[in-house]
Amino acid sequence: MEKTLKPMSGYLTLVICLILFVAAVYFFVSGVDQSITFVVLSMICFLTSCFFLKGLMIIQPNHSRVLNFFGKYVGSVKENGLFFINPLYSSQKMSLRSENLQGQTLKVNDKMGNPIEIAVVIVWKVGDTYKAAFDVERYSDFVKMQSEAAVRHLAMSFPYDNLEDDHAPITLREGGDKINSILEQELTDRLSKAGIVIQEARISHLAYASEIAGAMLQRQQATAIVAARTKIVEGAVGMVDLALKKLSEDNIVELDDERKAAMVSNLMVVLCGEKAATPILNAGTLYN
Repeated sequence: MEKTLKPMSGYLTLVICLILFVAAVYFFVSGVDQSITFVVLSMICFLTSCFFLKGLMIIQPNHSRVLNFFGKYVGSVKENGLFFINPLYSSQKMSLRSENLQGQTLKVNDKMGNPIEIAVVIVWKVGDTYKAAFDVERYSDFVKMQSEAAVRHLAMSFPYDNLEDDHAPITLREGGDKINSILEQELTDRLSKAGIVIQEARISHLAYASEIAGAMLQRQQATAIVAARTKIVEGAVGMVDLALKKLSEDNIVELDDERKAAMVSNLMVVLCGEKAATPILNAGTLYN
């Protein structure tokens, strides 16, 4: 469990160290010509000054020190400034600043077994200095390895898109913020044991693997063409139906079933054709 310490200010100790150092110089110079006692006092003052100096520590903003006393955790100092601690304490520097992790592009299989390429950007920082210092070997390496594992698990849990799974509620390509939230939660669960706080996680690269990218592109294009054609046919059928009803209601012309079929065929060709139809004028009767 992390314990936050607030040690005493180090400015008074710094002044005392300077005084002891000056005294050591004075006694040493005096003892050279007078007495060995002054030399002994000089050594005592100098060693005491060095001992106190060892207890001084400077903590920069958004940094901390983890303190130990002969293998026993004492606490963590998170305030910035000049402080004085027990000179027998050992300290470990630790940054509390936010860091970016640009993950490498991984080739994994999605839920449907398709090979894809995926990479993420993670913003993280140390939240619990005790866990980061003592619960894992090297917390920075731990973040990298667990982040890669979380990305692989995410990719295998969802399909890339809904081409093969029409009922998929979430896909990697269209999941957006929901996929990012799931990734953040996955990383939080994995990295909490190291005292790491995940501030943001986003997918930075997502694509089919090169060996199937061309085939998947053709499939997407075919799906888009079919969807567009479906809309065109639905609209054309509605327009033909409206035209026949309008002709019948307004008594503009009476058409038998054969002529209705011919009219429907012509209208469907005109409305659904990719190119503009060439009109042909009938100068004779309706049946000639």
